[in-house]
Amino acid sequence: MMRGVVLAGGLGTRLYPLTKVTNKHLLPVFDKPMIYYPIQALTNAGIREIMVVTGGNNAGDFLRLLGNGKEFGLDRIHYAYQEGEGGIAEALGLAESFAEGKPICVVLGDNIIEMNIIKAVEDYTKQGGGARIMLKEVPDPERFGVPIFSGERIVGIEEKPKQPKGSYAVIGIYMYDSRVFDIIHGLSPSERGELEITDVNNDYIKAGTMQWSILDGWWTDAGTTESLLKAGNLVAQTGANKLK
Repeated sequence: MMRGVVLAGGLGTRLYPLTKVTNKHLLPVFDKPMIYYPIQALTNAGIREIMVVTGGNNAGDFLRLLGNGKEFGLDRIHYAYQEGEGGIAEALGLAESFAEGKPICVVLGDNIIEMNIIKAVEDYTKQGGGARIMLKEVPDPERFGVPIFSGERIVGIEEKPKQPKGSYAVIGIYMYDSRVFDIIHGLSPSERGELEITDVNNDYIKAGTMQWSILDGWWTDAGTTESLLKAGNLVAQTGANKLK
């Protein structure tokens, strides 16, 4: 049975002073705390065991807010604490013992979607291992990781390219088998001193075990004041995490 991981660390410096006294993932997006949305996306896909990886000075607030996860229909919710700013892949590495060798679906805590990932999770299960990433066509791909295609196959991912080779972005929802942790153990920090999730994805691509799905409906992150406002407005207009 697949397990879920929500990555909700980081200092949220782009949202300062909103994040001066709280973690960014606890800020409101329309009528719910931000962290509720990725958890709901996972539970909608049938995932019942989740780990939240957090950090910073307000990590205890996640426990107060989420408790034992029963409100979300979870069997269990686990917590891990990331010290410092070691990057997305380092944060994911903290979930190794929680995963217990099972496949995982990872969602970045500030990613909010209109629809669901049910079909993508089903397709990943049929895939029988490897990795699967979610793609979305965006007007500004240079802000994201951009997949490079050869026919239907992804042959690489460029991180924030100045001249993107396409209009698709790799969004913050990833599915991996247990090999992901071996890959993370072998990573070296990037120029910004972090373990990068793009390097993890490129390792799966090199091995020929990366597949992809296109996300239905809108998608946004909520990591800047502009995108936080946009996310709230989108949720108010259409709702989020819809089943159909």
